[in-house]
Formats: sequence, C-alpha cells, structure tokens
Amino acid sequence: METDTGLKGWGEVCPIPHYLPAFAKGVPSAVAEMAPEILGISPFGVDAPMRKLDGFLIGHDHAKSIVDMALWDLFGKAVGQPLYALLGGRTRRDMPLYHSITCIAPDEMARIAKEVYATGIRQFQVKLGADADWAADAERLIKVREAVGHGPIVYGDWNCGATKLQATRTGRAVAHLDIMLEQPCKTLEDCAAVRQATGLPMKIDECAYDLASLMRARELGCLDAVALKLSKFGGLSAMRRARDLTMHLGAEICAECTWGSDIVTAASLHFGASTPHGALLNVCDLSNYVGPRVAPDCPTRKDGRIAPPEGPGLGVTPDMDVLGHPILEIA
Repeated sequence: METDTGLKGWGEVCPIPHYLPAFAKGVPSAVAEMAPEILGISPFGVDAPMRKLDGFLIGHDHAKSIVDMALWDLFGKAVGQPLYALLGGRTRRDMPLYHSITCIAPDEMARIAKEVYATGIRQFQVKLGADADWAADAERLIKVREAVGHGPIVYGDWNCGATKLQATRTGRAVAHLDIMLEQPCKTLEDCAAVRQATGLPMKIDECAYDLASLMRARELGCLDAVALKLSKFGGLSAMRRARDLTMHLGAEICAECTWGSDIVTAASLHFGASTPHGALLNVCDLSNYVGPRVAPDCPTRKDGRIAPPEGPGLGVTPDMDVLGHPILEIA
C-alpha cells in the first residue's frame, strides 16, 4: 500500500487450502472488493478502518490480514516507530523459537532433533499422524524427548489428523513424560476429551480463530497454550485483542502465522516482542522454512532465538526483483 507522500506499507498472507477455508487466488479478488473502502483512508488508528472493513465484507480474514498488516507498517513509518512500540512496547530483546519436525521415521526425527538442539533451539514441535499409527506416534514423542533430554519443550502435533481414540492411546503411552499435545482432533470438544483422558497439557491451533473460540477452549479446559496466527484472526489489530483475552484466560501464546516468508515473519516477531512477560511461549521463523528470501534485511535466528527487525514499521524492505511484477494494481 502506497500513500500520497510516497510511504509504502507491506502485508503478506500465504493461505493453505486444506488448513483454512482460504486459497491464494481468492486474495486478489477480496482485496479488489475491499478497495473502495481502503483507498483514501488514513494509516493512523488502524483499528477503525479494519472494523469498517469487517462490516463491509463478512469473513475473508486472511485477505483482511494483509491490508491490516500494511496499514500498521505505514503507521509505523509515518510516526518513525517500529511496530513493537505501537503494539504495546518492547518487552524483550529476543524470543525463543520452536522447530517443527516433519512426521517421518522416529529415529530420523530424533536425529533431526539432536541437530537442531545443537543450534540452540529448546522447543520442538513433533508432527504426528502421517501413518495413522498411534504406537508409532508415541515412539516419535519418546525418541525426540530422549534426544533433547530433560527441560526443552516437546509437543506432538496432529494438525487435527487424529481420532479421539488414537490421540488418547498415544497420549497415555507418553503420559509419564514431559510432553504437551497440540490440536489432535478437529473439534475443541474432542481435544478437551483427550486432555482429560491423558492428563497432558493441550495447545490449540486450528480451532483458535476468534475471541469466541478462545473462550470456548477455556470453558472446555483445553487452553493451556494457543497459536495466534495473523491470517486466521485477520491481522495485527485482531491479534492484539486475542492476546489480551488469552492473557486474561491464563494461556501462553505462540505468535506466528499460517505460512509465509519475511514480511509476515517480521509482523509476528513485532507482535511477539510486544507481548507481556509470562504470556509468550514462542515465535516461529517462517522465513527459515521457505526460499528465496523476499526481504534481505529480515532478521535471522541466532542460538535458537530471534529478535524483531529494527527501523520504523515492519522494518523490512522487500526486494521487487524477487517478487516480480504485480498481478493486480488498484489506484
């Protein structure tokens, strides 16, 4: 988004069709639909125009998130402040990262965990459910826990891919270990049943997308931790409200997005850096999982941690040679 003074604000979204009710080619259409309500607005006071857009176009939060993100970037540049200063103030120098280990053979996952541990990472997301074998999933969790030793956080993530029975059997097999479970089933009710049956703490991901879903997870007793993702909530404005509620409900936050590269990573890092102490579990360096780099000045991980970009707004400058020619321009 470009202003009449020449300032440019950036946003990014990377929807995954099987993960959200969203797809990449739908984003330009949604942005074009919102354009009459966007053109001419001020970048100051981002909440107001975003609430107006919510009334103008129902849903499509993934498309609204890039508009919201770009407005916040413009806001920061207009006042000469990094986003973390505008989102509540910087509360930490850097933040812990987690590393996601894809669901493969248990021994191979343990090998990867050891390699990543040597880089300073102390939080490990163990993907489960690829073979629908609850015993193999238990072995994956046991071997990764053994590989990283006592202390680091290890949690098993099915991405809604398990039945209540499968997840319960896996959870009970590792209940003697320090393990957290992440979103085993498609519904909050089933996730809560698994938490009750296993006694293991639960992180909610796919079912967390608005304030009501956070409240429901808390009522069911399965909101120990939660992934707050920009594209699901509709951008930084909505994420701030979700953060306040999550803290009130006593859960810890994973600050990230569904997917993406340097721009969305920068936004989530600013959000994480401004989250009060005691409320942030980790952040995700999405840029590290994809290529090429879109913004060469985006921060990189060091010793298992990462800091937000410096400079006004998002603090990153996308390389137009990497992005290529625009597929849609609205003025």
